[in-house]
Amino acid sequence: MSLPFSTLPSAVKVHPVPFTVSIPEEEVEEFKILIKLSKIAPHTFESLQMDGRYGVTTDWLITMKEQWLRVFDWRTLEASINTFPQFKTVIEDLSIHFVALFSKKEDAVPIVLLHGWPGSFLEFLPMLQLLREEFTPETLPYHLIVPSLPGYAFSSGPPLDRDFTTSDSARIVNQLMSDLGFGRGYIAQGGDIGSRIARTLGVTYDGCKAIHLNVCNMQRPDGISDESLSASEQKGLERYRGFMESGMGYAIEQRTKPSTIGLALSTNPIALLAWIGEKFVDWVGEPLLTETILDSVSLYWFTNTFSRSIYHYRQKPADFPFHDKPLGYSYYPMELAPFPKSWVETIGNLVFFREHQKGGHFAALERPQDFTNDLVEFIEQVWPGISGNQ
Repeated sequence: MSLPFSTLPSAVKVHPVPFTVSIPEEEVEEFKILIKLSKIAPHTFESLQMDGRYGVTTDWLITMKEQWLRVFDWRTLEASINTFPQFKTVIEDLSIHFVALFSKKEDAVPIVLLHGWPGSFLEFLPMLQLLREEFTPETLPYHLIVPSLPGYAFSSGPPLDRDFTTSDSARIVNQLMSDLGFGRGYIAQGGDIGSRIARTLGVTYDGCKAIHLNVCNMQRPDGISDESLSASEQKGLERYRGFMESGMGYAIEQRTKPSTIGLALSTNPIALLAWIGEKFVDWVGEPLLTETILDSVSLYWFTNTFSRSIYHYRQKPADFPFHDKPLGYSYYPMELAPFPKSWVETIGNLVFFREHQKGGHFAALERPQDFTNDLVEFIEQVWPGISGNQ
């Protein structure tokens, strides 16, 4: 029996295969054994600093380990994921996994939602849940496509015989949207690495008609001083400067020695939890539920994602040319790089902007209703002019 919202659009060019998450029981049992047997380092001066200045604390890791062993249930997460339509398709010899809500409306707006690191398709499930509660397949105004980027979760890759970059990921995503019948026009939304892919799509591919970002990494534009910014924008730049001074250690390691850190963190779940869990603690506006953090790290573990997912870090940040496609930007104060509106206006045709009072790096996960409201308003603003040109 097919799930609601799983009917493919009539214009589909390549029929993807339905997919269900099903981790073998022996892997789940091994996972529990590895957690139980994994040692945790003794307390140190650094690991006792509760403000997190030196990373996660020993006590936090001990508590999370106990939660993983005694409370967490992978089968519960697996069942929850499987309530959403999922598919796999082959693009350039890569098996690409994606979650989707397909509408039966002929004029539904295609949207591709792009995660980053250490995120995954899980970030967007709260948003999809809101929309499937509000609409039926007959009334949903959108087609929502959430791919696992190459190298992430249940997607294969990246290739072993050649380098692979953000541009390659963008090409895969554009081909996915074309194969699903949306090549004439779609909207891309992205945060973190997904924002770079979304911007690449907007600059490179005619099919991408507009982009919405909740992260916009860029250089300081000429001629804009801090004195011209609001108090909240200046505070955001202070957060960015603090991150650049003391929060970039992970990125340097992943950029310069990805093989070493990839091999090290794939040895046991607790090592992976310390590395990834730190980000889900430090990069948010308000604390996430323990279960939410363990869900994400468990997905990375069971899909052997970590060592495959950090290839983007080897690529130097791209300088994107100014482009006149409609651009939307949602500003969350606890983002790592909450750049001001006046900055973002210099990189594209900024037609939608909203400053939020709460929220951080994982905006769709932290503030799903706010995130959904912004994206819906952006689409309603720009799509009438776009769809007439298809």
